[in-house]
Amino acid sequence: MLIIILIIITHGSIAKNNPTRLNERQVAFKRAKSLDNGVSLSWLEQTWNKDVLGIKPIKKSDFELIKKLGFKSVRLPVAFAYFRANNVPVEKVFTHIDEVLKQCTVYGLKLIIDYHYGNLNDTNYLTETPKIINQWMILTKRYIRENPEKVFFEIYNEPGRINPKVWKDAAYNIVTAIRKVDKKRTLIVGASNFNSIYELSRMERLADENIIYTFHFYEPFMFTHQGADWVGNQVATTGVPFPYNAQTYPAINPKVIGTWGETNYYQYKNDGNEQSVHDKLLIVKNWGARYGVPILCGEYGVYNKYTDDDNRCRYIKAVRKNLKEMGIPGIMWDYNSGFSIFNGPPAVGNLSNCMKQAIDYTGAK
Repeated sequence: MLIIILIIITHGSIAKNNPTRLNERQVAFKRAKSLDNGVSLSWLEQTWNKDVLGIKPIKKSDFELIKKLGFKSVRLPVAFAYFRANNVPVEKVFTHIDEVLKQCTVYGLKLIIDYHYGNLNDTNYLTETPKIINQWMILTKRYIRENPEKVFFEIYNEPGRINPKVWKDAAYNIVTAIRKVDKKRTLIVGASNFNSIYELSRMERLADENIIYTFHFYEPFMFTHQGADWVGNQVATTGVPFPYNAQTYPAINPKVIGTWGETNYYQYKNDGNEQSVHDKLLIVKNWGARYGVPILCGEYGVYNKYTDDDNRCRYIKAVRKNLKEMGIPGIMWDYNSGFSIFNGPPAVGNLSNCMKQAIDYTGAK
């Protein structure tokens, strides 16, 4: 009997000291979960700001606030192709990335380095893909010693209207190149048509086990992007409520007529509600389950220029609620720019009560 007891005790001790080793797919799932919930730092991708590297809008106090608000990860979009085209020394860019990494380490935040605003398309992919790979070789070698549990690489943000097969080939080549240098890093890959949920649902997983598949969620688009001038006349109708309310729904802006936004305007009575949000998120949830891979909502949010607090709060709360129920980690777009959740500069005092509740801020009453 004593021998049996000793064997049981010894076996238990070995199990604790030698836990079951996770395979790469399990590692990817574990790391994806650790990214929830996150926020993007919109700054180093702002190519319209000609002095983007001459300013430091993100300070130590911002990371302290990000941590205080309950965010666990930071996504850092960087316009590498823009800097390369303008002959900006890569070390100048790295100086800013390194500072963000330093502060994320101090405050215990995960970091996603995101290749933002690339030039890849159907006609140039044979020459452009090697440029992207070269950039990732520089990045991978520089950050090879960073803990893969804490630093992630998003290989390419929002591939545009590129043939899905062309994009998949390019993505696989980028992933394969990174793997020759770094075999442990979890990579983040989205689908074509701007990380579309629909394109992801049609995409086949890549032949790599340590990948998180990302999508961006701005549905219904005519609400989240209402009045966004860079989109065009399709979203010119402003004052759109969430959820749809027949009494407060605005008349269609004449500029919208004749664009795809006209269809969206009349469809909004069906799309502008939480059930529709749920149904569309379920599309990617089911895709992830079919392939047995982790998925990530890499962006969600509301352009704040033409939407009031109450409508933004209701939308963000609905998205976060459904992401949570489906077990999908999410990263908000963004911290301090046009999609900011603050009314003014980032500060707890500039968060409305409904927004505190929407983001589950622990200080919310």
